Amino acid sequence: MLTYHRLKSEKPPLYDYEPWRITEQEFEVENNHHNETIFSLGNGYMGLRGTLEEDYTGSSDSTTPGFYINGIYEEEEIIYGEFAPKQPQNYQTMINLMDWKTINLYIEDEKFNMLEGKVEGYERYLDLKKGLLKRSLVWTSPNGKKINIEIERIISLAHKHIGTIKYAVTPLNFNGKIKIESSLIGDVQNSHHLRDRSPLLIEQKGIDSQFSYLMVTTKNSDISIGSTIYNKLMGIEEKFLLREENIEGKNIKEVYEIDAKQDKTYRLEKYAAFYTSRDEIKKEEILAQCYQSAKRAKAMGFDEIKASQIEYLKDYWQYSDVKIEGDEALQQAFRFNALQILQSTGKDGKTNIAAKGLTGEYYEGHYFWDTETYIIPFFLYSHPEIAKQLLNYRYEILDSARDNAERMKLKGALYPWRTINGEEASGNFLGSTVQYHINADIAFAIKNYVQATGDKDFLYNKGAEILFETARMWLSLGHYEELKEGQFCINEACGPDEYKPAVNNNCYTNYMAKFNLEYAVEVYQELKEENRDKLNKIKKAINLLPDEIREWQESAEKMFLPYNEELGINPQDDSFLYKEEIDIESIPIDELPLVKNWHPLTIWKYQILKQADVILLMLFMGDKFSLEQKKRNYDYYEPKTTHDSSLSPSIYSIIASEIGYHDDAYDYFKQTARLDLDDYNENAYQGLHTACMGSNWMVLVQGFAGMRTYEGELIFKPYLPKQWDGYEFKIKYRGALLKVHVKEDEIEYNLLEGDSIQFKHKDREIKLDNDNDHILLN
Repeated sequence: MLTYHRLKSEKPPLYDYEPWRITEQEFEVENNHHNETIFSLGNGYMGLRGTLEEDYTGSSDSTTPGFYINGIYEEEEIIYGEFAPKQPQNYQTMINLMDWKTINLYIEDEKFNMLEGKVEGYERYLDLKKGLLKRSLVWTSPNGKKINIEIERIISLAHKHIGTIKYAVTPLNFNGKIKIESSLIGDVQNSHHLRDRSPLLIEQKGIDSQFSYLMVTTKNSDISIGSTIYNKLMGIEEKFLLREENIEGKNIKEVYEIDAKQDKTYRLEKYAAFYTSRDEIKKEEILAQCYQSAKRAKAMGFDEIKASQIEYLKDYWQYSDVKIEGDEALQQAFRFNALQILQSTGKDGKTNIAAKGLTGEYYEGHYFWDTETYIIPFFLYSHPEIAKQLLNYRYEILDSARDNAERMKLKGALYPWRTINGEEASGNFLGSTVQYHINADIAFAIKNYVQATGDKDFLYNKGAEILFETARMWLSLGHYEELKEGQFCINEACGPDEYKPAVNNNCYTNYMAKFNLEYAVEVYQELKEENRDKLNKIKKAINLLPDEIREWQESAEKMFLPYNEELGINPQDDSFLYKEEIDIESIPIDELPLVKNWHPLTIWKYQILKQADVILLMLFMGDKFSLEQKKRNYDYYEPKTTHDSSLSPSIYSIIASEIGYHDDAYDYFKQTARLDLDDYNENAYQGLHTACMGSNWMVLVQGFAGMRTYEGELIFKPYLPKQWDGYEFKIKYRGALLKVHVKEDEIEYNLLEGDSIQFKHKDREIKLDNDNDHILLN
């Protein structure tokens, strides 16, 4: 049913299918750009692309150096071709910061270079279980000197301000001079987006007590970033070591010259610490904090930092790991995706997760609705504390959302489409501001979080205010339309499908707005009964009037919900069914994605979708639609969808599972799991597709296992894809931890933590507790 045009053909794998590793067996320049993304490391606070330690002499088109700190950006003025009032005036772009990982090796006067001499025994791998990158090789210089090189790299998850490298060299066939040059480079620039590619001003630099330090400040956004490096060389007594310090322009180098002996190992351990002015410390204290962190890292040593990394991930995998029986490629992919999402997700309540995470500059490091829709579900049922911090970020930027609503002459709050600091960062209003549905997506995530955790403290102190302000926005955006029998309509909006902007009554938007309004009323009534003092504080803070709640309820009840009786489907919007039909299989493959090849007006005139829209609604509001209605909608919209967005295949897969199209479900699923590993879209070099990675988990748990949480009731309707022998995952829900194991002839549920859990297996009510903690079903 699915053809090449809409479902990318499988490509030969770039890596062996190892359960806990991604391994590069041979260094090839043509794969370097891609591998820089795949071998990225991070901890949510900072991220480092998998570029080589040594200077890279290949083409600039085959590398994008990148070290990023979450939430650190530069601003520039948006330049419009023609003036339009009330447009965003500035955009934000995540910036490439100081290069701290560079280490160059010299044998006599020959500089180690992967593209010169001879490389043997090469291996580089990302250890998914331990969260580290390791590279090993034997290099023979052009003059015949052979040396063994072993390098390990860690961005600490347990100590978020610390990165470290262990660089070990062993001469194999010579005695002689070797030189190790460790650098802290301030002469860096962005590869994309900014007009001023070098937005950093050097404020301080130097070497003090063997600590290199560098302090920079962004030119426009006025954010200061400090870094301190400590180098520790082992394998030689200090009295025999020649150490030089060199400051050239924006760069700092520490050079160690060694009279090396054959078969003896010399090891450099490099510790780097970073703080910024967004870390709630004064600017004048940044370097002192960096110094203290680097000093602590030095005292711990590489091995202790490594041990803490392993321990951190042991806990992470205990709850996050998904086991696939019978498919090594997908097993590897699940773990790779789960690690990379963790590495890019902000966990401090002040930062979020960008569309490319901390692995590349594309999409400018912006946070989208992707977080609430595709990332939070993964964390919610494995590490809900991380999901909470992502929602805390939305509360942190609520004032900016209020300002954004005012810009659009709306009440309440309107969350930005693309942002880092809370302000709308996109000047393309047809793809950004017009997507009002982000308000409801955030409200939906709040409800799911509270439903799964019972965290009323968050709901009452932060969530309720978000819900009330987003509800206000809908009331001021929509209107009662006489031509539609007085129903509440929302015009000039765009749903998830970006190929149909500024339409009237987008079905997804209207249904989700109705939900947002109803949930705001529900929480208001709950606060009124359970915590009137807190409600009064909120009412006073935002000047909330009783009449508003009545108006929310009325507009929700009268919301126009598109439905076509003749076709038995939900029209995507008022105009979609009247647009010209087109056979998307007739579109030449080299014209996809359409957004890069067709004029917008050409796209808009056809019944053609970029991504799941009504079908996403069938997932979110699934209890509002019959199975037959879901099937009719799927049959109508699936042939019209190009899946030009990586967010699309997962949603079609989930609904295909629900309506019994299991072959479709599995084919679409394959597009989510190994999208970046196998580079289906040939753009992974730009950075990872983090939302697609999160949706990978959704496909298995919500698709194959059929998990839903309708009005607080946990439901499973699992089946086993015919390609597998079984699969297993865990779910945290209301203080309990449930393990679900699906095999061909049986399904086992185990209560691993908590006193009890209630759920449905299909239509059967099940309760597990400490006396009866598992059940086996045929």
